[in-house]
Amino acid sequence: MAAKKIFVYDTTLRDGSQSARITYSLEDKLAIAKKLDELGVDYIEGGWPMKGVNSKDFEFFKKAKKIQFKHAKLAAFGSTRRAKNKVQDDATLNSLLEAGTGVITVFGKSWPLHAEKILGISLEENLKIISESVAYLKDKKKEVIFDAEHFFDGYKDNPEYAIKCLLAAQNAGADCVCLCETNGGALPHEVESITKAVTDAVKIKVGIHTHNDSELAVANSIVAVKAGAVQVQGTMNGFGERAGNANLMSIIPILSLKMGYDTIPAKNLKKLTETSHYLYEIANIPPDDRQPFTGKNAFAHKAGVHANAVLKEARAYEHMAPELVGNTRQILISDQAGASSLMFKAKQWGIDLDKDDPRTKDFIVQIKKMEEQGYEFKDADASLEMFLKKKMSKHSKFFELEGLKVIVEDKGGVMVSEATIKLKVKGQTEHTVADGIGPVGALDSALRKALIKFYPKIKDMHLVDFKVRVIEGSAGTSAKVRVLIESSDKNDVWTTVGVSENIIEASWLALVDSVEYKLLKK
Repeated sequence: MAAKKIFVYDTTLRDGSQSARITYSLEDKLAIAKKLDELGVDYIEGGWPMKGVNSKDFEFFKKAKKIQFKHAKLAAFGSTRRAKNKVQDDATLNSLLEAGTGVITVFGKSWPLHAEKILGISLEENLKIISESVAYLKDKKKEVIFDAEHFFDGYKDNPEYAIKCLLAAQNAGADCVCLCETNGGALPHEVESITKAVTDAVKIKVGIHTHNDSELAVANSIVAVKAGAVQVQGTMNGFGERAGNANLMSIIPILSLKMGYDTIPAKNLKKLTETSHYLYEIANIPPDDRQPFTGKNAFAHKAGVHANAVLKEARAYEHMAPELVGNTRQILISDQAGASSLMFKAKQWGIDLDKDDPRTKDFIVQIKKMEEQGYEFKDADASLEMFLKKKMSKHSKFFELEGLKVIVEDKGGVMVSEATIKLKVKGQTEHTVADGIGPVGALDSALRKALIKFYPKIKDMHLVDFKVRVIEGSAGTSAKVRVLIESSDKNDVWTTVGVSENIIEASWLALVDSVEYKLLKK
């Protein structure tokens, strides 16, 4: 028997863009739409194409007509007609039609409070607005989704009227009614029982649209599906206004992998993590490492007991295999790690390390001492790899430092950094000077300038980011600083760490690890 289909309706481009930290360009929106189609969502809500008001969204729909979507249907979003307008003269409805999409989603009121107090219209007039707006769009041969705004609040105040709003849309020809939990305050048991009442009352498809103000958006979406909803609206990574929308990065794997529903194509579930990170990048927001399913630390194990157990039997501390959503298991090396954790990491890097090898215990002791001094390897795997390879004599030094100097000057109100480095490389002395954005950038430029003729492969390597944290010093000593440096090339991103009482030295230590890591890569 085929799995029941749940239609995934993505509103990242519209509701997701209402996040306080997000501003998409037109090019961003087009790129995201293509990415969502590749993932296999059923609907992509492109925005509100109000001509003369929201020019970016209006232009998006013009350009999106040239995209050959392989899976998704593009939906335009807007409101039902204004109270004083005739449907044929309503600017919003006609802008929706001009967008040229096969699907149109219109929202209307389902809470008497909003109809009477906000819009200043009667309850009967509100029903007429819903009915006429849907009928007008259906007459234009469109697939129409009616979003019942504030539905759950409306139902709790006046269940009979809330249902009447849905029936007005149904009787006018709507293909689906979506129950919007607009304020994000409803609890799962309320959502489930109300959704069940709706699915018993209407004959067309029912959808669910939730917000995360009570951190229940995902849970509310899931129970709505249990109660009969067949369309789930949400955003990637939970982007959205206030506390965000229902996170499709959680909803999709829960429905598909835990509950047996058909959402996106099964083969595309492994694309979830990559898609999540892509959307964080395009939104210019650092990824949430703690995000369930797709976050960097979603399957990370730090405690020695946990790490040891998961290496023997993954199910002991993992609710599912990370590979199913394109993620990976991480065993973090820290002051809580044991031999099993270190052996796991070593194996990943092609280093044979036996539990009974006396060096294993010695390495753990050294790592823990380094962590006591301020080192932190859980986010700096590359430095840990370099530590092990040096200890195991897996590589010789590529260069030796003979001296360095960093100067920061105020030149006409502009702070300029200059680094001078003297190295011994393959028996030759290299003396280089380079400018950079800040001391670390200058050091990075000078180091690579000195090495590139000896090691051309570092040409495609560049510094992505660095973080500095002051570590509390022990009694009678100066505070130390921890520097984390993120580097990348065409195929990889890696992070290294350095610790010292001097920020320049800490930066240098992290930079050396970063460059040597690149040089050791195959």
